[in-house]
Amino acid sequence: MSSPKPPKSDQGASRSSMSPKSPRDPPPPIDAGQHPTNTQIPYNEDDADDQDSTYDDDGSIASSTASLSESIFDYRSLHGRTFQNSKTTEYWGPNDERQNNGLDIAHHFMVMLKDDKLFDAPITRPSRVLDVGTGTGIWAIDMADANPSAEITGTDISPIQPAWVPPNCQFHIEDAQLEWTYRPESFDFVHIRALYGSISDWGELYRQAFRSLEPGGWIENMEINIHLYSDIPEVRDDPDHIFKRWAKVFWEATDMINRTLRIAMNGTQRKFMVEAGFVNVVEKTYQVPCGAWSSDPKMKKIGTYNLAFMDESLEGFALFMLREIMKWEYEEVQLFVMEMRKAVRDSKIRPYYLM
Repeated sequence: MSSPKPPKSDQGASRSSMSPKSPRDPPPPIDAGQHPTNTQIPYNEDDADDQDSTYDDDGSIASSTASLSESIFDYRSLHGRTFQNSKTTEYWGPNDERQNNGLDIAHHFMVMLKDDKLFDAPITRPSRVLDVGTGTGIWAIDMADANPSAEITGTDISPIQPAWVPPNCQFHIEDAQLEWTYRPESFDFVHIRALYGSISDWGELYRQAFRSLEPGGWIENMEINIHLYSDIPEVRDDPDHIFKRWAKVFWEATDMINRTLRIAMNGTQRKFMVEAGFVNVVEKTYQVPCGAWSSDPKMKKIGTYNLAFMDESLEGFALFMLREIMKWEYEEVQLFVMEMRKAVRDSKIRPYYLM
């Protein structure tokens, strides 16, 4: 989702809306649990048997800076996975090598979804760019390489970024939920991606982004809807299918710690962006296949990357929330993850999700 900050002539007690730059109206939001209609991922039944051999049965696949300074390398371990031990952030994601590999894989298919672009916002020459929740820093590094005259800054609570980066790229340890350390109007583009389940106040996040942008600057935020879908009736109409149980338990877990996983649903992003002061909000919805079941070559490749991402990430996604918040036994968590992993690999049910 992209939106600009209005130019100075539009600022004041009331701000006028700009004309949408999208060539068509955005699709209507999908309510929680509602099944999206008219899936647009091409599929050919003759190719269905070609996907299952890709994966082995065992699941292997060929606030501010000051407040965090004392805990930068303060990790905690949970069943062999490491997590950032931040005093201010209940973040569910591990920061170990396996999870980071998944983040880098996800970056590749997300760029492919955008036709090999790093962003959708109508910016021709970005000069000062902020990447909030930069993770491994891969987007910021690619952005710096693609725009050598721009200054790219990435922030995250965990120091997992590489030491060798382009000269126009820098990383800061910051908690995006605390007061940002940047002066007002410091950037012309703010990029946010995959912070679902980690933000307690999305409205404040967007307000801070608004303050940090110069007039006419743009924000872009891409988030995942964790509810998986299938157009196969036996899956779609089964109220107890793993896809529905998976989404339900994680919605409940993050609601308990006030870190919603529903940010990509029901027009929530648009609502908070408009309330923060942004205008001309453009909303795009991508359907992301899980696995190589699509007959379209591009979507087949995206689905292959996405399945690799999920294989690397499902356990890390589930472990903290189910063990620490929902108080499941470790064995229960593993069985739940195994059930989900089996379902997303089943090309016959053609699974996908929205982002």
